Amino acid sequence: MDRVSKYWPETLSILRIVIGLLFLEHGTSKLFGFPQSPMGMPAMGTLFWFQGVIELVGGVLFAIGLFTRPVAFILAGDMAAAYFIAHAPKALFPMLNGGDAAILFCFIFLIYFVAGPGRWAIGAEK
Repeated sequence: MDRVSKYWPETLSILRIVIGLLFLEHGTSKLFGFPQSPMGMPAMGTLFWFQGVIELVGGVLFAIGLFTRPVAFILAGDMAAAYFIAHAPKALFPMLNGGDAAILFCFIFLIYFVAGPGRWAIGAEK
């Protein structure tokens, strides 16, 4: 093992925590208007509200590393659906339809579904 790759488990953990916090921020934005609300507060039970709940709960679970693989799988599917429902109809290219983040989140979550949480996780695999 070379000098850099031996830190792979820790690097996975650091990236997981950052991604989880970024995802959590999207949920707090939708549900609580913090730090900013993109479309105002959604009515309870709407698709936008459910998206906020998924982002809030999923972001917390992902950041702390609890149930990382199943959460990552659900969040990847959620981001794929978000892309095709909210972004793809606007334009063909992600740069034009604003779907860059949804695509990146989707594929990062797929990586964690396969790779696991890294070393520092509440539900770390032994």
